Amino acid sequence: MAPPRNVVKIAVQMRDAIPQLIQLDQAKPLAAVLKEVCDAWSLTHSEHYALQFADGHRRYITENNRVEIKNGSILCLSTAPVMSLSARLLLTTPLLCPFLPVGLCPRSGGPGPKPSSAPPSGHLPPFRPYLCPISFLLYFHPGQDLEAEQLLGGLQSSSREGRREALRHLVLLASDMTFAQEVIRRDGLQRLGMIIEDGEDLGEVLALGLRTFLELMEHGVVSWETLTITFIRKVVCYVNMNLMDASVQPLALRLLESVTLSSPALGQVVKSEVPLDRLLVHLQVMNQQLQTKAMALLTALLQGASHAERKHMLDYLWQRNLRQFIYKGIIHSAMPLGDEMAHHLYVLQALTLGLLEPRMRTPVDPYSQEQRDQLQALRQAAFEPEGESLGTGLSADRHRSLCAREFRKLGFSNSNPAQDLERVPPGLLALDNMLYFSRQAPSAYSRFVLENSSREDKHECPFARSSIQLTLLLCELLHIGEPCSETAQDFSPMFFGQDQSFHELFCVAIQLLNKTWKEMRATQEDFDKVMQVVREQLARTLALKPTSLELFRTKVNALTYGEVLRLRQTERLHLEGTLAPPILELREKLKPELLSLIRQQRLLRLCEGALFHKISSRRRQDKLWFCCLSPNHKVLQYGDVEEGTGPPTPESLPEQLPVADIRVLLMGKDCPHVREKGSGKQNKDLYELAFSISYDRGEEEAYLNFIAPSKRDFYLWTDGLSALLGSPMGSEQTRLDLEQLLTMETKLRLLELENVPIPDQPPPVPPTPTNFNFCYDCTIAEP
Repeated sequence: MAPPRNVVKIAVQMRDAIPQLIQLDQAKPLAAVLKEVCDAWSLTHSEHYALQFADGHRRYITENNRVEIKNGSILCLSTAPVMSLSARLLLTTPLLCPFLPVGLCPRSGGPGPKPSSAPPSGHLPPFRPYLCPISFLLYFHPGQDLEAEQLLGGLQSSSREGRREALRHLVLLASDMTFAQEVIRRDGLQRLGMIIEDGEDLGEVLALGLRTFLELMEHGVVSWETLTITFIRKVVCYVNMNLMDASVQPLALRLLESVTLSSPALGQVVKSEVPLDRLLVHLQVMNQQLQTKAMALLTALLQGASHAERKHMLDYLWQRNLRQFIYKGIIHSAMPLGDEMAHHLYVLQALTLGLLEPRMRTPVDPYSQEQRDQLQALRQAAFEPEGESLGTGLSADRHRSLCAREFRKLGFSNSNPAQDLERVPPGLLALDNMLYFSRQAPSAYSRFVLENSSREDKHECPFARSSIQLTLLLCELLHIGEPCSETAQDFSPMFFGQDQSFHELFCVAIQLLNKTWKEMRATQEDFDKVMQVVREQLARTLALKPTSLELFRTKVNALTYGEVLRLRQTERLHLEGTLAPPILELREKLKPELLSLIRQQRLLRLCEGALFHKISSRRRQDKLWFCCLSPNHKVLQYGDVEEGTGPPTPESLPEQLPVADIRVLLMGKDCPHVREKGSGKQNKDLYELAFSISYDRGEEEAYLNFIAPSKRDFYLWTDGLSALLGSPMGSEQTRLDLEQLLTMETKLRLLELENVPIPDQPPPVPPTPTNFNFCYDCTIAEP
């Protein structure tokens, strides 16, 4: 009979004892379970013990998390982190401990009397009576972990080694919520803070103290805002100090990062005490952990700064070549980029691009002389400055009319371009992009504008309208103006490859838009369709994370409109499951049956017959003849017919060609009636519709020549004749018909599996049983 659902089979282990295999009833109180486990090992005072998970962070098991215990879990018995009141009262009471292990002194753990011989394996060592407090009794209990009061008492030990040992055990248990709460309740944070502030040992003790302090604070029991300025400044000293222990400074940086993100007031203290140059020094040290924590503090400081402060800080960092170092020393480093560093680079990229948000959300001011001058500079860079000044004889009205016409040639929808730029976003950011393109790539800008503004058809690509929409598209793809994600890592390495990365990306994208516009032969009505394709081209290329702008340019230009259509078709098939291995296998099994169906249809089409034109010596198609296949598929029957008459009956056709006499089917330029006419332009139009049948007429070879009335008839007849001769049907029409039939038949076969995931691999076949001497007796009633 199966065990109850609330019973799990687990193992409980203890040092120097044989593990217990028990069935844990989750409905039974945890204290009762502990009592049974302790009784099995003849241990008294079960309230002084606790269960822990044996793997991971060795978390204590409580009534709240006991549901995480599953079948096969391994637990260990250890000293409880929280003692009862009676045990706490006995902490300072001297007792005669008749079972203190030989070889350990009760005063400081020093050497005591030595045992005469080592105890046998699996047995406890011999004991001798000593006078000691109950805390030592608990310390030397067979559990493998120490409880809170003992460890915190060890922090006040006058021995440096004693403090180190206490911290080593404390940092292992600090990640457990239950243990951490007990430590915090006993003023453990204050004791750790004293060790950190004293700074007597700048090596392992300080590193262990910082790590333990961080582990306790990250439980969220105590707010970071409760820390004192004196404590923060002491930690800052460790960051700013030279020749520090390599394990201390990353922990100090991590603590300052948490303070900066959690407390704006203390964050200002950190910002004023930690200079940016010091963080740059840490970033250039070839220590990945130190680099990561320095970058974490830097992004935390940037996130806590105002827009103006952030711009000032980033400008200073770029002047100190931070961008170049990130690109060459971190992104292209021989060391793999960790997830944490990738997240901080994403945050830095987002904050840098976020500096563009004010321009993106600010519309053009029609009364701003500076912005009017920028628009005029944009116009003058595209067109020759003929008649620009009134001194050339142009009136003011004529000058305004000329400017309005040229602004429309630039692609503005209104004669006053400020009206186009009133939309936010992209606002002034679109004007910035257009000006940057006209100044940094003047030849490409002039070519773009002139080749589109001088067109007389409807296929001109409007530069201004495209730039405004493209700027908005880039803002959406790069999430400008959106808050930073707490877990994202999708930064683009190319943004650290050059200055003005956003404007440089626009220069590549606007030329891509013009190229795609030509490939699609788009008109003004197709503007939205072109933008959708350009969005897909940019998004797909950004997802590849190119390492440089030149590589981005190469990849995005290779992603043509035709390639986008092919990728869409492939993804649609993947979405439908058409390309899954089981579906492909099913399609292969269906192919012979469906090809046979197509073959039958082609032969029926031959039996119906068709009218064909005869080509005279003057290349005139003024005569008709009719050809069909006999119902028994043995003979081709054909003959001339008069124009305007209906198809004749097979019996009335005078000529017959036995299928057995046919040699081969010829198509295109191989046909004699096309080859003999030469290679004139008019004859080339007939190549795609010409086919011939080579057959035996006595001892000579003769030809029956055809000119199909349409491409579809050409495919149907050549496929039918190929099927008649036993050759494969290789026309485009056969491929399309087969694909359509396969799709329909596959969907019909899979109707009952709708919304059921189909695995890529079939389930494993169980091994063959050793014997087949088994059967089911239906006469035996089940219990």
